[in-house]
Amino acid sequence: MSREAVLVARDLARRYGELTALDGVDLSLAPGELIALVGPNGAGKSTFLSLAAGLLTPSDGTVHVAGAAAGSLAARAATSFLPDSPSLYDDLSLEEHIEYVGRLHGVEDWQSRGASLLDQLGLSSRAGDLPSKFSRGMRQKSSIALAFVRDFSLLLADEPFDGLDPGSRETLTALIDDAVSGGAAAVVSTHRADVVARAHRCIALYDGSISYDGPPGAAELPSLVG
Repeated sequence: MSREAVLVARDLARRYGELTALDGVDLSLAPGELIALVGPNGAGKSTFLSLAAGLLTPSDGTVHVAGAAAGSLAARAATSFLPDSPSLYDDLSLEEHIEYVGRLHGVEDWQSRGASLLDQLGLSSRAGDLPSKFSRGMRQKSSIALAFVRDFSLLLADEPFDGLDPGSRETLTALIDDAVSGGAAAVVSTHRADVVARAHRCIALYDGSISYDGPPGAAELPSLVG
């Protein structure tokens, strides 16, 4: 397995007028590495994930995914993004979402993958329904199914455990573990101590800068999770 970094950020910054949301972030993420991204609200976690996903343009610095600039077609193909607010098409059924994402990313076995994911997430009986009929938790589970129905080198997840029942949290944990064991890298933004404890590495942001980068068992981490 190649150990070339999956995600590399160098002097990464994002400003909104006079507000600096992210300031001079440097980090790299190796294949098979799970990072817990922590920090109080407003620390810059969502901004970092959006920059890495190519949804925002850096004010300064660079971020690359699998050797390609974030936001490029190659980087987007390598990245699966789980946003904090699920983005679904209200005129497509859940199974049509699965087909759309699967075909878009060239997944030949999207039907069997999709069926397995919907079964694991307790959504099989709702496959033909429109997301407009879904609760917040069901929309989140639908978003998880779409994130994992395709292959990726990098998973970016923004508070993905919020709104999930205990069984679905266990399913998501297993899906992330399987992806990481298979060589994917993952960055999971979270406030949950149990999620942090499972990570290989923890990165804490505070006021847009990295205030901690190290093992998740550090004594000072409870105050950094926020």
